[in-house]
Amino acid sequence: MNRELLMLVEAISREKNVERDVVLGAVESALAQATKKLYQGEVDIRVSVDRDSGNYETFRRWLVVPDDAGLQNPEAEELLMDAKDRIPDIEVGEYIEEGVESVPIGRIGAMAAKQVILQKIRDAEREMLLNDFMSRGEKIFTGTVKRMDKGDIIVESGRVEGRLRRGEMIPKENLRSGDRVRAMIMEVDLTLRGAPIILSRSAPEFMIELFRNEVPEIEQGLLEIKSCARDPGSRAKIAVLSHDKRVDPIGTCVGVRGTRVNAVTNELAGERVDIVLWSEDPAQFVIGALAPANVSSIVVDEEKHAMDVVVDEENLAIAIGRGGQNVRLASDLTGWKINIMDAAESAQKQANETDTARKLFMEKLDVDEEIADILISEGFNSLEEVAYVPLQEMLEIESFDEDTVNELRARAKDALLTMEIAREESVEEVSQDLRDLEGLTPELIAKLAEGGVHTRDDLADLAIDELTDLTGQSAEDAKALIMKAREHWFAGQE
Repeated sequence: MNRELLMLVEAISREKNVERDVVLGAVESALAQATKKLYQGEVDIRVSVDRDSGNYETFRRWLVVPDDAGLQNPEAEELLMDAKDRIPDIEVGEYIEEGVESVPIGRIGAMAAKQVILQKIRDAEREMLLNDFMSRGEKIFTGTVKRMDKGDIIVESGRVEGRLRRGEMIPKENLRSGDRVRAMIMEVDLTLRGAPIILSRSAPEFMIELFRNEVPEIEQGLLEIKSCARDPGSRAKIAVLSHDKRVDPIGTCVGVRGTRVNAVTNELAGERVDIVLWSEDPAQFVIGALAPANVSSIVVDEEKHAMDVVVDEENLAIAIGRGGQNVRLASDLTGWKINIMDAAESAQKQANETDTARKLFMEKLDVDEEIADILISEGFNSLEEVAYVPLQEMLEIESFDEDTVNELRARAKDALLTMEIAREESVEEVSQDLRDLEGLTPELIAKLAEGGVHTRDDLADLAIDELTDLTGQSAEDAKALIMKAREHWFAGQE
């Protein structure tokens, strides 16, 4: 029987073009499953088939687990302290094995064994096909729409299948069975049955890869796409950089008479692409990203990672774009929060900030309006700047002598200390249910406390714009945090 087993293994191996060890592994799995049926409970069985003789041994085994973990499955686990009584040098994660009687092959349910072996072989074939496909290093999956599966599209390339989920399709794109499709390979999930390759046509990476295929200079290292932002099927922006002064990055990506960029646009259902010159200077990068709008001036706030961009009335609608599309894509492309405003709004905001700083200095430093305005005109906007900028910089202010400078710095430090003590006292008033809310950092808790938000309900009652004003978060993050705070309102409701 053992010789017949080896002959069967050899035959299946040749017929299915699967390695002999894979088939033997399937046999071992079938024998182990048959043996488990002889025991009560979830036992762990291992079968080892000798690759030369076909003889096999069967072992029951127990996984060694930490003492403090307890036994989740007593039929297949052993506590470390008990395991050490049997094998002194055994460690957690190892197995204790005990030989048991092997089940004769003749007693195995023929159909059950056959199904296990064939399934193992199918899995092995599938894995080999996948490995062969992935070894080519392709990033774009090109295939044919095979079928629909719960709203997803299954795309077939040769004998390999990919899954294009509904959320990863280009909106309003109508794909039908038999259509040719190209999509970005995002990941490979072997736990998915049938179509383990996850695809996307809406990801920014897909556009980058399409340009890489259309523009040889990118593959040659002469050009680089630094970032990409997309509104799939509508509009996109890419930032490009040239590593060779002789190569025009924008013109090269556009191509002769627009052939290169049009090829990408046609693939993406007419999605228009703005090609932007990348710059190390964030302000210059943002100005380019907002094209075709012309920017009048720009103010960078490093602390909030935001920019106030001033445009004239004629360019206001262009800079914002339909539904805020242009400024949103520019923000995604550059990684900066962009606030678009006209000259009047900018002047009003600057006046408000000046007024706020003036009141702060007059109140906390106990100075008159004239001294406060001198500090503001010299570029001071916070108590921290007054307290900790290099002494020499403040001594250069013509209106101040050394005694005045030292006094201002001392008052600023005292005010900061007083404010910090008050802040700590306010944080102590924050309830434990708010502290325990997922997503809240100590910094956010301090900002909330400073704004009078001390309980989970206080946070839940806030509007999104109120929270963004308090914390400086994005509207999306603020919305997520507020919804998290409101979860307990709906607990138990269907």
